[in-house]
Amino acid sequence: MDFAKQAIDVGLYTDQLDASLAFWRDEVGLPYEELLKAGGGIHQHRLTLHGGVLKLNVSREPLAASPTGLTGLRIARAGVDSPVALRSPEGVAVELVPPGHDGVDAVEVRAVASRGGGRFRVGESIVAVDVDPDRPRTGPLRNRGFRYLTVQIRDLDAEHAALLARGFEEGTAPVRLGDVAYISFVRSRDGDWLELSQRRSLTGPLPDDVRTR
Repeated sequence: MDFAKQAIDVGLYTDQLDASLAFWRDEVGLPYEELLKAGGGIHQHRLTLHGGVLKLNVSREPLAASPTGLTGLRIARAGVDSPVALRSPEGVAVELVPPGHDGVDAVEVRAVASRGGGRFRVGESIVAVDVDPDRPRTGPLRNRGFRYLTVQIRDLDAEHAALLARGFEEGTAPVRLGDVAYISFVRSRDGDWLELSQRRSLTGPLPDDVRTR
């Protein structure tokens, strides 16, 4: 995969705006970037996450809970002397660690898969996958908690097609979001959601002859 950014973005959904912002911005210490109106009653609050973005998608309607294979985050933070375990209002397990602790210099995503575990590096980010053959299939995208990962890539159409050829399911077909980005979602064999994003600010002009939203 040809990455346009050497860090993973993480996507969460919540219906508790004040408590969630207080946790991620004030307790965890992530700098606030901006608010985007994502449509469908969702406001996306974006916070800086070691070169990536924590996308806090806030719903004006109550959200249901359902299984997810994404279980938590380990975040390196200067000034932390030893690991500190926290839990977000959405139920996400968060561990603040000293930079370099267990090889984590930025962010480690914790996940569970039905097979094929391991620890993988994507640029500055790490994905650590435990195996549980009995784990339930991940539910809908717009449910409470840690729901998806985003990778920024240079050629959305090529990467989307390549993942489908490898057995991923199509979550949503590629669509252009104005002049900002060209995105799609795919799902793993366990139903976990991965967003592919070709962002204009990283890759230059977006394709013209594509579906827009």
